[in-house]
Amino acid sequence: MAEAAAILTGEANEKSPDEIRSRRKRDVALGYRILAAQRWGDTGDGHISARDPERTDHFWVLRWGVSFHEATVEDLVLIGPDGAIVEGIGSGGINVAAYYIHGPILAARPDAVSATHVHTGWGTPFAAERRPLLPITQESCVFFEDHALFDDEEVQIQDTDGGRRIAEALGQNRSVILANHGLLTVGLSVAEAVGSFVLMERVAEAHMKARDAKPISAEAARYAKQDLIQYGAGVPAFHSLISRHIDDPSVVEG
Repeated sequence: MAEAAAILTGEANEKSPDEIRSRRKRDVALGYRILAAQRWGDTGDGHISARDPERTDHFWVLRWGVSFHEATVEDLVLIGPDGAIVEGIGSGGINVAAYYIHGPILAARPDAVSATHVHTGWGTPFAAERRPLLPITQESCVFFEDHALFDDEEVQIQDTDGGRRIAEALGQNRSVILANHGLLTVGLSVAEAVGSFVLMERVAEAHMKARDAKPISAEAARYAKQDLIQYGAGVPAFHSLISRHIDDPSVVEG
């Protein structure tokens, strides 16, 4: 059981808080580079968070002004529950929406280590249709009965109340569609959150391209999902994306 849990979270070997923190920060930096490899976040419109293992009401995120494709662990800052930078080189501040959105989500979901959100070519237009995902592809079964819709007029989240409403809509689900805005995923690890996001974007793309798709049955979707998520659907995707797009993962360690 412990081995399966380690595979599921992607935090297999870390024992001490310092080791866990280092892993999470490394994966956040790699996650930003993965988003960049998909040509997402070119205008700074996205964020990946990682809960600190000791100060659990704090989270790490990329400081403002760093291009996603150049993210390193040294570029991450620790954000406190009041939105202030308490650790890291943060002279440029942060994308404040990261605090407004991720802070309330991580507070509401003590099981979650990370959340990922970025504006994408398919997820954002799909979100504008304000409809749920259907089990029309293999990957879509990952999100079957495991995503929510934040059907709200506030597309520019400007305070933590907006983030709290997103957290309420998300509930205990893996992901949420932000109406007219885009996609957001959470995970038991950074790897799971980032990998799940990339999978969800592929699912949104399929929905936008296959306009007359015929979904499989709920029974078949649940059967497929049981196999697809047994080791955390996002974790294998995360490591595959690193292998495909990042020649030397140690580059994020400076």
